[in-house]
Amino acid sequence: MALPPQTARVVIVGGGVIGCSVAYHLTQLGWTDVVLLERKQLTSGTTWHAAGLIAQLRATKNMTKLAKYSQELYGNLEAETGVATGFRRNGSITVALSDERREEILRQASMARAFGVEVEEISPAELKTRYPHVKAEDVKAAVYLDKDGQGDPANIALALAKGARMRGAQVIERTKVTGFARDGRRITGVQWQAESGESGEIACDMVVNCGGMWGHELGRQMGVNVPLHACEHFYIVTDTIEGLGQLPTLRVPEECAYYKEDAGKLLLGAFEPVAKPWGMAGISEDFEFDQLPEDFDHFEPILEAAVERMPLLAEAGIHTFFNGPESFTPDDAYHLGLAPGMDNVWVAAGFNSIGIQSAGGAGMALAAWMDTGEKPFDLGDVDIARMQPFQGNKTYLFERSKETLGLLYADHFPYRQKATARGIRRSPLHEALLREGAVMGELAGWERANWFADAGQTSDYAYSWSRQNWFDNAAREHAAIRENVGIYDMSSFGKIRVEGPDAEAFLNYVSASNLSVPVGKIVYSQLLNSAGGIEADVTITRLSETAYLVVTPAATLLADLERLRRHVGDHRVCLFDATAAEAVICVMGPKSRALLQRVSPNDFTNETNPFGTAQEIEIGMALARAHRVTYVGELGWELYVSADMAAHVFEVLHAAGQEMGAKLCGLHMMDSCRIEKGFRHFGHDISSEDHILEAGLGFAVKKTGVDFIGREAVERRREEGLKSRLVQFMLTDPEPLLYHAEPILRDGAIVGYLTSGAYGHHLGAAIGMGYVPCAGQSVQDVLGASYDIEVAGRRIAAKASLKPFYDPASERVKA
Repeated sequence: MALPPQTARVVIVGGGVIGCSVAYHLTQLGWTDVVLLERKQLTSGTTWHAAGLIAQLRATKNMTKLAKYSQELYGNLEAETGVATGFRRNGSITVALSDERREEILRQASMARAFGVEVEEISPAELKTRYPHVKAEDVKAAVYLDKDGQGDPANIALALAKGARMRGAQVIERTKVTGFARDGRRITGVQWQAESGESGEIACDMVVNCGGMWGHELGRQMGVNVPLHACEHFYIVTDTIEGLGQLPTLRVPEECAYYKEDAGKLLLGAFEPVAKPWGMAGISEDFEFDQLPEDFDHFEPILEAAVERMPLLAEAGIHTFFNGPESFTPDDAYHLGLAPGMDNVWVAAGFNSIGIQSAGGAGMALAAWMDTGEKPFDLGDVDIARMQPFQGNKTYLFERSKETLGLLYADHFPYRQKATARGIRRSPLHEALLREGAVMGELAGWERANWFADAGQTSDYAYSWSRQNWFDNAAREHAAIRENVGIYDMSSFGKIRVEGPDAEAFLNYVSASNLSVPVGKIVYSQLLNSAGGIEADVTITRLSETAYLVVTPAATLLADLERLRRHVGDHRVCLFDATAAEAVICVMGPKSRALLQRVSPNDFTNETNPFGTAQEIEIGMALARAHRVTYVGELGWELYVSADMAAHVFEVLHAAGQEMGAKLCGLHMMDSCRIEKGFRHFGHDISSEDHILEAGLGFAVKKTGVDFIGREAVERRREEGLKSRLVQFMLTDPEPLLYHAEPILRDGAIVGYLTSGAYGHHLGAAIGMGYVPCAGQSVQDVLGASYDIEVAGRRIAAKASLKPFYDPASERVKA
């Protein structure tokens, strides 16, 4: 058996399908000094027992792009390597048994069309034609994707490994990684021990954690956080069924079941609502192609429903009852990218039972990222930097993993909240808001008031694809912001202090805006990549000659902090996370100034505190810093209050507000107000692949003669002209609701999709935003076309605008 070399450009740890894919794609880019180490045998963890379903459609455009790439890759691997992958396009069918699920799969079909995936809505009769063995009398709707497929998971991995070897990679089995040599934020060596007894260390430039269900512990050894937990995953395989024939994959989500035909047998798999976490005490050193003990009682409810759905199962014998472990992440999205805390540790792990269909694309994307140092396109959904440090907590992972497996087949209702592992991060106002009827949602672990229940109303969500039970509550909160004054809690804002003699020069380099501003000035800005794409969307307040506060969305705090750290270079600055130090209480609406004047002796007039400035104030018996900015499109302030005084300030504001009819508001209100005003939402409307000029944010680029990251790309696009524009749409029918990913049709043809959507309560219709192509076109050309938005297969006329539908001149903001 070959022993590892003494040096390598990169060491990949883990020989499942994703580790093999990363090796394959790095060598495809010309990397030859690639070493993959596998503790036992390739595929012996999870890959070998995967079901091998290879679907195209995912929840976002880029995840769909990666899945489609995987299909194309697997179809060509056999010709390249000589290893049969078993890949065939047999199609797939998803059925709905309820009206709500019918709405969901029809919306998914519309989304598929927007993403360029061929999809067909079929009737129950057509379902029986394509899948004659299924009971279809209670089926409400079905969709068919003819390009979906399946393959042999182990052989796909082995083909990828062979392709990597053919281009110079070393794939070494029976060699366990035992530790790492580390120098600051870099791993300099990977320590190993072979089963034969030899040991050593590979000096390397980079390391990739492809450890699958071992990825969490492996990450800890590397000094990085990789939150995932193994769960038991069950399926049965029947004996050979005479005359079964080749069939598409069938998914019946409401019965938590999928059916796969393979070589005359039928595989029935389950994603049960409450999963069984596994491996809490660690994974055995000897684990290799292992199965877990059968638990027929746990699987029986799925099987009973399946026998009703597929009567032939009652006559077929069970050849195999299988239970094997797979890893799941807290949000059902896999982990990919450069790990926070280190500068040369990469991760590709936690594939939530879709590892085979994801591995080709994920390996391609990670290899491109490693090769250039920048994401090849937006990977925010799976970027490991989205994970918060606390999410590596083992108790948290154990509790959350019970839910995440089942969520794969649960109704994907808009605004659906996780039910497990809640209450971890709480604002200083948390209990006070609950007493006032707050209904909490969760983001990045933060409990945040999404809406306020009325007296006697159930303080919980009743999910639906149509108007949910909080719709009217949010409308009233929206009206308070537009007509009077509202108060809401944004303590979850990420807050990064940037301090030091070079703070101004550093921020001028990493951001697109001019930070050479007076103390107290607030600057809305973006951090760009070299292509002019938006890596972060922030406000930056100058607190002193040497100190700034960078405020960022809660979910992107860690990613933004890491981006700043990685670009410090020789700048004399100190960066630290100050999120927990200050609460943020927002006071917004045309009467917000009047409310503040009741509780503070300070001057809030335009002369003293114009829009885009901050001032230190007294409020009640406390101190605060009042930032005059808004994300709801009204006159208003964000009050930054030391966490120890936040409850007092809230009590003072709330008491004074009662005399004015002030209303406590939640974040559903904020989303509907911001979309009326055309304010962008990072991660949806703007991302790393959206050019700042095409996003309509050119006004935030205010630099001449100063070098900053992305400057050349901005200047080049100004010279070449825009290729697309972010356009705001308002439906002409007040009834339908928009969420995201609905197709945009211009003059009858699909040209894009909505990046975000919400109901505009003041405007009286659903509002969305999305990019449309405009190369060589004038503004009149873009706006003069006829637009429709497709919602669950129905086309609805829409008005289009480049300016906000609400207060386009921002007169209310600056009042």
